Amino acid sequence: MSRASALRFVSLRRAFIRTLAIVIVGGGAGLGCFSQRAAQAELKGPEATDRQVALVVSSLLRREHLSRHPLDDEISRRALDNFLKSLDPMKVYFTQSDVDEFTANREKLDDMVRRGDISYAYTIFNRLLSRIDERVKLVDEFLAASHDFTIDENVVIDPDVARYAANEEEVRNLWRKRIKFDLLRLKVDDELTGMPAVDKLNRRYHSFAKRMNQTDHDELLEMFLTAVTTGFDPHTTYMSPSTVENFEISMKLNLEGIGAALLVEDGYTVISNIIPGGAADRHGKANPKEQLKEKDRIVSVGQGADGEMVEVVDMKLTEVVHLIRGKADTVVRLGVIPDGETKPTIYTITRAKVELKDSEARSRVLEQGKKSNGAPYKIGVIDLPSFYMDMQGAREGIADFKSTTRDVKKILEGFNSQGVDAVVLDLRRNGGGSLTEAINLTGLFIDQGPVVQVKDADGRVQHYDDLDRGIAWDGPLVVVTSKFSASASEILAGAIQDYQRGIIVGDEATHGKGTVQSLLDLGSQLFRSPTAPNLGALKITMQQFYRPNGDSTQKRGVLADVVLPSISNHMDVGESDLDFAIDFDRVPAARYSKYDMVDEEIVRGLGGLSGKRREASKDFAKRQKNIARYLEQKEKKAVTINEEKFVAERKELDKDKEEEEQIKDQTDAADEIFEPNYYNDELIDITLDYVRLLAENKIAKR
Repeated sequence: MSRASALRFVSLRRAFIRTLAIVIVGGGAGLGCFSQRAAQAELKGPEATDRQVALVVSSLLRREHLSRHPLDDEISRRALDNFLKSLDPMKVYFTQSDVDEFTANREKLDDMVRRGDISYAYTIFNRLLSRIDERVKLVDEFLAASHDFTIDENVVIDPDVARYAANEEEVRNLWRKRIKFDLLRLKVDDELTGMPAVDKLNRRYHSFAKRMNQTDHDELLEMFLTAVTTGFDPHTTYMSPSTVENFEISMKLNLEGIGAALLVEDGYTVISNIIPGGAADRHGKANPKEQLKEKDRIVSVGQGADGEMVEVVDMKLTEVVHLIRGKADTVVRLGVIPDGETKPTIYTITRAKVELKDSEARSRVLEQGKKSNGAPYKIGVIDLPSFYMDMQGAREGIADFKSTTRDVKKILEGFNSQGVDAVVLDLRRNGGGSLTEAINLTGLFIDQGPVVQVKDADGRVQHYDDLDRGIAWDGPLVVVTSKFSASASEILAGAIQDYQRGIIVGDEATHGKGTVQSLLDLGSQLFRSPTAPNLGALKITMQQFYRPNGDSTQKRGVLADVVLPSISNHMDVGESDLDFAIDFDRVPAARYSKYDMVDEEIVRGLGGLSGKRREASKDFAKRQKNIARYLEQKEKKAVTINEEKFVAERKELDKDKEEEEQIKDQTDAADEIFEPNYYNDELIDITLDYVRLLAENKIAKR
C-alpha cells in the first residue's frame, strides 16, 4: 500500500470532521487537568438501525456498483485491512497478537455484513480503546523519564515499513522512541522544552484518548462500512446522517451559524479561519473586544442570552458544532480564550446565514505586457475551487439556486464588457463537485456538443451534451490544472482539450478520477416513504466517465499541453496511488466539431518559449533543486532522533518552505486571487504567448 493510501486511511474516522472544518461554525475544547485519564467507555454493541443500514448497503453494493464485484472473501480481506489501517495506520496501538486474532475472521466479514451483523466492528474497536488506554499510561511514564538525544536511533515514518509490536518489550521500545521523537520535534520546531513540552504532549495524548472514547454508534458504523465499501473502490463510502448534512452544506455554499472554520489541536478547538462577512466577522467589527481571531480557543458554549454555559473541554467537534450551529437571528455565547491569553472571555454572537465565499468562483483582471498599439493586454482570471450547486434549491425548483455555471457566466459577461484579451481558468485546487455543473460550465466555452460520455455497469454508454447554443467566451482560453484537479475539473479540462478550444497548463497530469458517484438515501431505499428515517447515505460509484475522444481520465488524468515543474507532480496523491481504484479503459469517440484554437505547432511553440524563460529563471532553478531534495526525502522510511542529526536535517527541510507554501496555495483558499509569484507570472507569460501565436496562426491561414 502506498504512503498516500495509508494517509488517506488515517483520516477515514475524521473525514467528516475535515469537512466540518471547512464549512462550519464552531468547535470545542477547554481546560482540564492534564493528568486526568479518559475513562474507558466501551461501545456495548450495534443498535437496531445498524443492522438495517448494513443490510441495505450490502444489497446496494452488489446490485449497483460499477464493478459488479460480489461481496465476497476478497472484499472481506480488503475490508479488514482497510478497517485496521483506519484505526491504527502507523501500527502503534494494536499488537501483532491482536491482528492475528482479528485475521482469524479475515474472510468472514462479507458474510457478517450480508446478515446485517456488524458486531465484529465493536470487538475490534473496543480492543483499540483498551490499547489506547494502555498506551496513554506509557506516555505518562516516558514523559516523566529522561532521554538521551545523543544516541543514534530512528523512528519509522513509512506505514508500509512499520510493523506491529510482537511483545510487550517491543511495545515499550516503540513508545519510548515515539515520545522521544515528539519531544525532539517540540524542542527544535517550536522551541518548547521542559514542563511546557511535557504538558503539551500530555494533553495531546489524553485528549486523543478521550475523543476516541466518545466515539458513538453512527461514527463507528461509518468507519466500518466505509472500510467495506472502499474495498470496492476508494470513492464508495457510507455517510452517516451528520456527514450527509455537511456534504450538502459544502455543495450549496451556505449555512446558518457564526462563520468560523475550526481545527482540533492538542485537545483544544482552535479558530483556523473567520469567514469574511459571516456573523463572527461582523460581530468583531462592531465589537472589537469580542473579535474572534485565528488561534483563539473556544472552551464553552451557551444558548441565548442567559442559557447555561456548557464546558466543551475535549468534547467531540461534531457535538460542539451542534451546540454552535443554529437558526439565523438567534444568539449563541462562546467562552473564548484569545490567542496568547489564559483566561476565557464570553462573546455574545447573533447567528446569521453564512455564505462560504472561499469555495465559490472569484475573478480579477490583470493588465500585462503591451500590444502593438502600446495598450496593455487584459487577462481575466477566474479562480474556481469547486463545482458547487445548491442541490436542495435545485430539487425545490428555486429559480436562482447557487450554481457554478451561473456565477462564472456573470464573470465572463463582465470580462466581455471590459474587453479582456484572454481568460485563465484556474482549477489547481478544484477537487470536483457536481457533474451537471461541469457539463454546463464547459458549455460556456463551446457552442454545443458532447461534453462527457458515461458508461454504466451494464456497458451502456451515454453522452451528455451542452445543448445551450451560444458561447459566453469565444476568445483564447487557458485552463490551469494540477495533480489536485479532479473529477469534474477533469471533465471540463478534457473536453476543452478534445475540442481544441484552449490549452491546458500546469502539472504533467490531473488527479485521474474518472468515476461518477451517486448519493443514495438509505432511508428512502429501505422504506420507500417520504417519512423514512434518516439512516445516512451511500455514496456509490455507479458509472465511469469518458472524454469526447473516448478516453477515460481514470488513473491517467488529463495531460497538460505545457508542463510546469512542481513538487506536486511527484506526490503520491493521484487516483493511481489509491488502493482498489477502477482501471482505465476507452469507449468509442463521440461526434463533435473541433475549434481552430489549438494545434501542435502552437503547443510546441508555447512549450519552447516557456522552457527558455524557465532556463533563465533563478526561481525555477531553485524549484528544480527543491524538487530533487523532496524526492530524496520522499524515499526516507525513518527519521533520526539523534538531536544533532535531526537539527541538521531540519535545516535542509527549511529550505523547502517556499515550495510547501506553493503546494498549499494549490489546495487552500488564498486571500488574493492569482497572487503574484514567479509560477503565476509564468502562467501569464504563457497566456500572452498564446494570444500572440493564435493571432499569428489566424493571419497565416488567411
